[in-house]
Amino acid sequence: MTDQPMYDGGLVAHGIDTTRPSVARVYDYFLGGKDNYESDRQLYQQIMKIAPEAPEWARANRRWLSQVITWLAGEVGVRRFIDAGSGLPTAENTHQIAQKANSEASVVYIDNDPSVVAHGRALLVDNDRTQFTAADLTKPDEVLADPAVAELLAGGEPVALVMALMLHHISDYEQTRAIAQTYVDALPPGSYLAITHACKPGDGGPVDELVTELAEKVRSAFPTLAFRSVAEISSLFCGLEILEPGVVRLADWHIPDGRVEDDPPTGVRDIIFGGVAHKS
Repeated sequence: MTDQPMYDGGLVAHGIDTTRPSVARVYDYFLGGKDNYESDRQLYQQIMKIAPEAPEWARANRRWLSQVITWLAGEVGVRRFIDAGSGLPTAENTHQIAQKANSEASVVYIDNDPSVVAHGRALLVDNDRTQFTAADLTKPDEVLADPAVAELLAGGEPVALVMALMLHHISDYEQTRAIAQTYVDALPPGSYLAITHACKPGDGGPVDELVTELAEKVRSAFPTLAFRSVAEISSLFCGLEILEPGVVRLADWHIPDGRVEDDPPTGVRDIIFGGVAHKS
C-alpha cells in the first residue's frame, strides 16, 4: 500500500490531512482497502494489538448492511435510501445492493470526510439514480435542506435511513439523541431506520473489559468515540417500532420471521450491535 491513495483519473485527492487517522480510512483498511495513509495504518496496528477481531467487526457490519438493504429493497419494496456516514466505497455498496434487488432504487450518500467525498463522487459519476452529498451529519437541519436529500424525502414515499457505525462517533448522548430525533421526524410514514453502534453491555464481562481498553487506546485519535448500552442504543430509534429481534449483536440479527444463523457467541467480538425500526 502506498501513502497516496489514487482517485478518479489517477489524481490524488486534495484537502486531506494525511497526518491524522480517519475513521473512514481505518475502516477501509479493516476491509482490505487501499485508500489509507501511514497514520491510519499506525492506528490500525494499535487496535489490532488489543482487538485482533476488529477486521471481523467491519466485515460483520458489511454483511449486516447487505442483508438489511436487500430485504428492504426487495421484499419490503423500499425505493429510496439515505446512507448517512457512508464511509469509503467498498465492494457491494448500498446503491449496488439496493439496485440489485430493485432496479428503481435511488440512493443518496452523505459524508464529510474528504477522502470519502473524493472517492465517492468519482465512483458514482455514471449512476444517475445515486448521488453523493458532502455534509456534516451532526447538523441535520443543513443535511435535510440539501437538494438531493430534500428531493428524496419529498412526496411522502417511504425512505430507508441507514446510520451504520456513525452515531457512536458523537460523544454527547443527549446531542446524539437530538440529532437522531431530527432525522426521524423528517422521515415519511412507512419509513425505516437502520442503526449499528458500538456497545458496552455493562455486565462486567470480557466485552466490557475490551471496550474499556479499546476506548483508552484510541482516545487521542478518536476522542468522540462513545460505546453505549443496549438501552441507550435502542433509544436512538426515538420511539419507532423496533423490529424483531430488537437491538442485538449483528450475528443475532435477522429479517423479521427469518431464521438466525448458527453462529455461537464469540465473547469479545460482540461489540457491534444493530437493529431496524419502522415508522408507522
